[in-house]
Amino acid sequence: PRGERGASARTLAAAALIAVPASLRARRLPSTASPGLHPPACPAPRPRPVPRMRRARRAAARGGCPRMPPRQREPRRGPGGPARPAAPPAATRPAALALVTLLSFASRFHRLREPPHVCWDETHFGKMGSYYINRTFFFDVHPPLGKMLIGLAGYLSGYDGTFPFQKPGDRYEQHNYIGMRGFCAFLGSCLVPFAYLTVLELSKSLPAALLTAFILIFDTGCITLSQYILLDPILMFFLMGAVLSMVKCNSRADRPFSASWWFWLSLTGVSLAGAMGVKFVGLFVVLLVGLNTIYDLWDLLGNLSLSLVTFGKHLLARVLCLIVLPLALYTAVFAVHFAVLNRSGPGDGFFSSAFQSQLIGNNLHNVSIPEHLAYGSVVTMKNLRMAGGYLHSHWHLYPEGVGARQQQVTAYLHKDLNNLWIIKKHDSDTDLSDPSSPVEFVRHGDIIRLEHKETSRNLHSHQHEAPLTRKHFQVTGYGINGTGDSNDFWRIEVVGRKTGKLIKVLRSRVRLTHVATGCILGSSGKTLPKWGWEQVEVTCTPYLKETPNSLWNFEDHINPKLPNISLDVLKPSFAEILLESHMVMIRGNSGLKPKDNEVTSKPWHWPINYQGLRFSGVNETDYRVYLLGNPVIWWLNLITIGLYLLITVCTAVALKRGVQLTSELKELSRVVLHAGGQITLGWLLHYLPFFMMGRVLYFHHYFPAMLFSSMLTGITWDALLRFCAVFLSPSTTARKVHGGGFLALVLLILYSFYLFHPLSYGMIGPMASNPSSPMAGLRWMDSWEF
Repeated sequence: PRGERGASARTLAAAALIAVPASLRARRLPSTASPGLHPPACPAPRPRPVPRMRRARRAAARGGCPRMPPRQREPRRGPGGPARPAAPPAATRPAALALVTLLSFASRFHRLREPPHVCWDETHFGKMGSYYINRTFFFDVHPPLGKMLIGLAGYLSGYDGTFPFQKPGDRYEQHNYIGMRGFCAFLGSCLVPFAYLTVLELSKSLPAALLTAFILIFDTGCITLSQYILLDPILMFFLMGAVLSMVKCNSRADRPFSASWWFWLSLTGVSLAGAMGVKFVGLFVVLLVGLNTIYDLWDLLGNLSLSLVTFGKHLLARVLCLIVLPLALYTAVFAVHFAVLNRSGPGDGFFSSAFQSQLIGNNLHNVSIPEHLAYGSVVTMKNLRMAGGYLHSHWHLYPEGVGARQQQVTAYLHKDLNNLWIIKKHDSDTDLSDPSSPVEFVRHGDIIRLEHKETSRNLHSHQHEAPLTRKHFQVTGYGINGTGDSNDFWRIEVVGRKTGKLIKVLRSRVRLTHVATGCILGSSGKTLPKWGWEQVEVTCTPYLKETPNSLWNFEDHINPKLPNISLDVLKPSFAEILLESHMVMIRGNSGLKPKDNEVTSKPWHWPINYQGLRFSGVNETDYRVYLLGNPVIWWLNLITIGLYLLITVCTAVALKRGVQLTSELKELSRVVLHAGGQITLGWLLHYLPFFMMGRVLYFHHYFPAMLFSSMLTGITWDALLRFCAVFLSPSTTARKVHGGGFLALVLLILYSFYLFHPLSYGMIGPMASNPSSPMAGLRWMDSWEF
């Protein structure tokens, strides 16, 4: 019967309870007391947090003992080593962040006014900031955001845009330059807290983050690059902003589509737009974020607990924030750029005639010119190659050994009277400027002569080799007062037109074929040496392939006998202007070649700190500033790259072989492989592409990669010291090893900064090559020129 079975069960339970030792019975916590049995006494509860008192009262109300809280586990230790703490204590984070931020700003703003003259590339970027204040159009090989921000900083700080920035060494005098320098120093100072927060988020280690911050605070190269009117601190600000935002967004992967997740994802896109808008090398951080995004999406696709609809939302969010938003902001930067720079300036000649007609003050703006070409017209011819230049000549001759020693013909990128040519018939010397002579239009297929207006010599070619482009023919100016020979005859042809059709100014794309040799007049795009005034080479190519190099249009057109038309019909759209500007910038970047006696460097020089850059001063009385990284820091970074690769290989092999690791070692391995791997990828993406570039390179191009190598140093040395501490006993010894190693690295960094800080803050007196110089003992490499 049910009652007997129940009694039996109670009897067995009582017997079992009696058989259990008292020490174990005390631990049993029955939720209810059996009828007829006295419940065991409840053990005295251990102290517990206040929120758990409610559960205790509820348990007592149910007639049982309060549930004991789970024991606080002691952190697992390795063989005699200390446990790895989780995230650093919350109270220390704000204090540490405030400390490194304060040191960063103090080091960057110290002696910011010195020297009070133009240093290095302030010549370019300070001048471009002035152009924005004056709304004067200019051309630069970089996107406009950095120069726009410099101009805005100058304007807000009271600079009036009148300083000429002609050459390094020019004194600022009464001009207010400190606002532009202060803006760049502010952004350069932000790099340290950005790097600190990035490493802290990746490694959860306060020592690793602090070591990274100290490396960047006390690096002489980073200080120097942040104190002047340059694009580099602006570029690195957006670059580190993108990396920090990406890491913060990744840390919120467990709560996607939350407000903070959207904030950091959107901020990543904004930072990417900023990096691209300052320099094209900002595309490297775009690639880094892109690879991280692809990895995340691939991981989400393999998560079978996510529906395809949710995965589609993830994909759409990244497309909107990391593609659409950056492109929209990047395009908006150019819209503002073209709206502000609406006055004619030194950059006009790099752009098409239609674009120039929109600039106030340009000779094509709001003017009317004759529509169709006629004999006797005075014209300028512009090559259709981006930045191809105007057909140009001058009194100077080609030097001995460069073809025939005749008058030079080049392509010149700026407006000049030497760009003017007169169109004449090939078989007549009639004075077509006579008002009584009839107007005769030039037609497709006509044979013409082009006489240079200033020198009265004809455009000429012959079978002498061109100066730079082999297998092309030389183009010269030949003859006296328009009288030459049959090598001055050219057939004018309009692309896509039939014989006999009229030739339109600006709109017709023409080709000039040399009658005697059959070659085609073109601009090679190559820059001539100093004897050619570094203008662009013009050749006659025997290869008849139709390219923009061999096509021209007539821009200026002067002929008082002809009626005029307005140029408003040629107004280009914003999309056309945007495309043209990018083609010109790309062409300008590829054309940057090293000049004679110019200090350039090779990518393999950079990590070893082989050679710096002279920012200011050349003699003993000058205030000399020299861009060179702190040698101890840079060589430590270089050693760390090899050390990290060794640790990574050992860790990966151990995991592959199934070695049993403690929880602390597993966490350390995760930091080394995941966090260190992300930073190493960033370093590679910002360094290796320079080996494939054909343009001129300088030492400062390495500094974005240097930010990543510094973060890797912080993560690697912290992990290495913790690996060592794990195998030491007792725990106090292990803590001393980790703390002592960290302190030794910081002291080494501080002492090296004490030695080399004059590089950033200025040196006066004998050069370091002089044994009496206070810097003589610090010239550790012969290639250092301070």
